[in-house]
Amino acid sequence: MADDRPVLAELVVVEGLHDRQAVERAVRADVWVLGGERVARRTVLELQRAAAVRGVIVFTDPDGPGERIRRRVDRDVPGCKHAFLAKRAALGDGKVGVEHATPEAIRRALLAARDAAVPPDRPSNGEAPAFTLADLTAAGLAQGPNAALRRQLVGEALGIGYGNAKAFLRKLNALRVTRDEWAAAIGHLERELPHD
Repeated sequence: MADDRPVLAELVVVEGLHDRQAVERAVRADVWVLGGERVARRTVLELQRAAAVRGVIVFTDPDGPGERIRRRVDRDVPGCKHAFLAKRAALGDGKVGVEHATPEAIRRALLAARDAAVPPDRPSNGEAPAFTLADLTAAGLAQGPNAALRRQLVGEALGIGYGNAKAFLRKLNALRVTRDEWAAAIGHLERELPHD
């Protein structure tokens, strides 16, 4: 029987052993287990080397600790790609985690991993960020009765995960979402959930 799991060149970084097992059921890849919120200096050095020679995809749980780990790895290992699962795709046994997602959801998230490469419509010379709070407010993603739900749906459509308005804005800019991607996600949102 042929193994039809996609092969990833990048090293995939997860939080725990069960996450690793779930990833290995979904794709063929080398998977690094961090083992929690404390990332050892030795591990950082290993990830820096991997980022330089083959690339790294950070794939943490869609919860507070997972986001803290993601930020720490991103800070210490520049140039990582980021894969995100929607929280509802990672629920199981009353808990949230990569290990609860289906192989298909994991494949989709990893294959849609976003890197920090600068797209053509993004300034790379220190100019103002592409997105501001005004963009979020105009799209109903900040300061509104359904703003949190709207951010969640747009984050899922863009593959960047969820965050409060400030965190979501940071993700839009840090993960180099283009204006075309933004317009498509907002258009999809407006068809699904009209603006209040």
